[in-house]
Amino acid sequence: MITAPLTAVFVRDLCLFGYHGVLPEENRIGQRFIIDIEIRADLSGAIETDDYLQAVCYGTLCDIASDIVTGKPMGLIEALAGRIADEVLRRLERVEQVLVTVRKPSAPVPYPVSETATTVERQRVHEVAFSLGANLGDREAILATATDCLSLESGLQLLNVSSLYDSAPWGGIEQPGFVNLCVTGQTTLRPHAVLAICKRIERELGRQPGLRWGARAIDIDLLHYDECSISDRILTLPHRHLFERAFVLEPLAEIAAERVIGGRRVADALAVLPRTSGDVTRRDPDRAASGNEGA
Repeated sequence: MITAPLTAVFVRDLCLFGYHGVLPEENRIGQRFIIDIEIRADLSGAIETDDYLQAVCYGTLCDIASDIVTGKPMGLIEALAGRIADEVLRRLERVEQVLVTVRKPSAPVPYPVSETATTVERQRVHEVAFSLGANLGDREAILATATDCLSLESGLQLLNVSSLYDSAPWGGIEQPGFVNLCVTGQTTLRPHAVLAICKRIERELGRQPGLRWGARAIDIDLLHYDECSISDRILTLPHRHLFERAFVLEPLAEIAAERVIGGRRVADALAVLPRTSGDVTRRDPDRAASGNEGA
């Protein structure tokens, strides 16, 4: 099933009493705080089945805000709003985005204002990994450019980039050898949006439609998205061939050996993978830096 669009849920004008502020009088006397919470979540299950257990409960949002506002005093309403937003994401796994506004009607300022307020936004961060490969043109330069393009995408942050690896073609088609690498990162984007970025970068760097598993200027595969399991006509996660390919598992194990994907630790999957001599060879760093061609 294609990733469902997010549904908005609101709580408005929740009035709570707390002891937050930078002045001693605020911590001693206390005052009212007005809270607005807006969340966006995948509620497709609740919509399709009318199942309360697959929804986000308004009362739970209120409980979270109440626990924090009536709890330990804080100096700033910015910190108060941030704590509420973080707790919503921690406790409600369906929530992808949360917007919290804290209004302070009785702020001690020497001006005639109706209230002061702050708004904090948080988005859930998801762990992702990519496999990149090329066997046409200036392979190293194309891989470096593709990695740079990924790093510049809004909502996507790269954390680790593996060494370059020379690998024999996979899939039984005679063609030049590949250069491969893997990248790990974090994203606030939805899975299909991440896939769309990969396909757009491939097109921009010259990939043309051709024979499956044939020669290509660049290939960018999304390997996993947290522990999310997806299977539709556009995207399968984890990647359907992840555990069959040494040219993926070797560079991925270099930078994420302990990562568990589809219930399997990357290092363990690599250890039991059937291999052939010379199927994948890690580049010497000096050689990779010089840009010399591989096999």
